[in-house]
Amino acid sequence: MTYKLKNDTLTVSFDNFGAEMTSIVDRQGKEYLWCGDKKYWGRHSPVLFPVVGKPKDNKFTYEDKDYPMGQHGFARDMEFTCTSQAADEIWFELKANEETLANYPFLFQLEIGYRLTGNTIKVLWRVTNCEEKKDMYFSIGAHPAFMCPVNEGEKQTAYSIRMDAKDKVRYFFLNPENGLLRDREYELMLDNGSHKLSEGFFDESAYVIENSQVSKVSLVDPQGKEYITVSFDAPLVGIWSPEKKHAPFVCIEPWYGRCDKEDFTGTLEEREWSNRLASGEVFEKYYDISVRS
Repeated sequence: MTYKLKNDTLTVSFDNFGAEMTSIVDRQGKEYLWCGDKKYWGRHSPVLFPVVGKPKDNKFTYEDKDYPMGQHGFARDMEFTCTSQAADEIWFELKANEETLANYPFLFQLEIGYRLTGNTIKVLWRVTNCEEKKDMYFSIGAHPAFMCPVNEGEKQTAYSIRMDAKDKVRYFFLNPENGLLRDREYELMLDNGSHKLSEGFFDESAYVIENSQVSKVSLVDPQGKEYITVSFDAPLVGIWSPEKKHAPFVCIEPWYGRCDKEDFTGTLEEREWSNRLASGEVFEKYYDISVRS
């Protein structure tokens, strides 16, 4: 089912399947969110839970038992319940059930909210550990895909990405063959925070930037205008477009968690960047998407 939030600046659409945002349109009718064409990638802005990225061998180990878990978890492929809707805010909810417990042995409540204020969409996450006694381990992340180019007749290679870092950021690549993090660290050089989306920029894989090096990432059009800005306090952010496909979108992905490294051999509790919640505790975070039309 489709839901909408609308004001004088933006109309934003959502689907209760995956609690996914599916459209961001300005008052001139320009679309900023990827349409989900399966030729390139069949999603718009999935919520990644209870893992971000791929666990090694598509499973994790908890209390000496292996649990199957695919890339980015199961929440993006489940029906959420819309629990409230106001003029400027909407909330969706997913609770643990028999299906989730077969792959993820924790009782949880996942709430996804969206608040529209002016030209900004605030995406809110609330995770509750509903277990009576045991700690819960999870990751959560965003995967919004933004149109790039956003204007007809332009090429992505005329666009730039801009971060709130001056000279450079350090990053890792994923191995596109297995979805795991490679060991080698690289440097992305910036010119006053910007880097051109040159030909082949996304041919290798996703860029994974760790350790809170940036808290703001923008897409910049050929005229130098930041038309999309994603702001966050997440310790990691991924930047991705499908490898070697020249897809007309770029994903800016704040993460609280990531895939395993290629040499990882630990348990669920030992996964890097994982989050732990004690019984009854609540994890609350958000990120902002600002549109400048």
